[in-house]
Amino acid sequence: MATETKEKTHNVYIKEALLLRQALSLCASLVEEKTRLECAFFEAVRTVVVRLTTGGTGEKFTLPEVNERINELLKHSIKSEGVINLFSDVGTEFSLFDPKFLEEIAHMKEKNLAVELLKKLIAEQVSIYRRSNVVKSEKFSEIIQSVMNRYLNGMLTNEEVIQELLKLAKDIAQANAEGEALGLNAEELAFYDALTKPQAIKDFYEHEELIAITRELTDLLRQNRTIDWQKKESARAGMRRLVKRLLKKHKYPPEGMEDAVQTVMSQCEMWTDNVTAAE
Repeated sequence: MATETKEKTHNVYIKEALLLRQALSLCASLVEEKTRLECAFFEAVRTVVVRLTTGGTGEKFTLPEVNERINELLKHSIKSEGVINLFSDVGTEFSLFDPKFLEEIAHMKEKNLAVELLKKLIAEQVSIYRRSNVVKSEKFSEIIQSVMNRYLNGMLTNEEVIQELLKLAKDIAQANAEGEALGLNAEELAFYDALTKPQAIKDFYEHEELIAITRELTDLLRQNRTIDWQKKESARAGMRRLVKRLLKKHKYPPEGMEDAVQTVMSQCEMWTDNVTAAE
């Protein structure tokens, strides 16, 4: 019974310490130095415990040896200002869309750091989508959430989650390149994604017609960008009427796919709200 209790405590600590590190990576600039130092200690202990229990050496370590390793790890994990140096194995400049960089991440010795770095870069890209592209935001948010949930629940190893995240990174890079292939900029691509979210839509319209609707819709919003949707509900209603009129002209959506309009409206609202907020 005592062994089972120790194992349960060990598993809970590993999971909670990992969640703490991930939380810190998202808001490090808002955390006081004392808190960062405490987080660094918990991360150091977690790393040592993981190494000692999954290293495969079969060796047993005494308590003094464990403490010595923790102290040594702390020296290398905390900078003078107390910030955890998560990404010391890679350069200061890195991009989710650089194949060479992604290859380097895949071969990092510290697999847990590779996971953290990939998650951070993907989360940053998803945060951009949350302000610009309804469809891609929903799609990639759901995927990364599913991957990380399986990882935290022990259903994926470090190596497996890295492969999942690398695939997601490549999918995001490919999605970003779609606009160039279609002759659309990022702004227009977001509206194209909304219009074509139901894949069956493409069976009802010629490619050129979908591109034309996309550009007309984008131009319509640009011409009415001064409307303050955030404060005037009547202005929102007026914009919806303009959008619906444009879609009706193109007989969009086809019968039985009326729900597609809501995705387009959501994209219009996201675009207008963020453009207004930026001005």
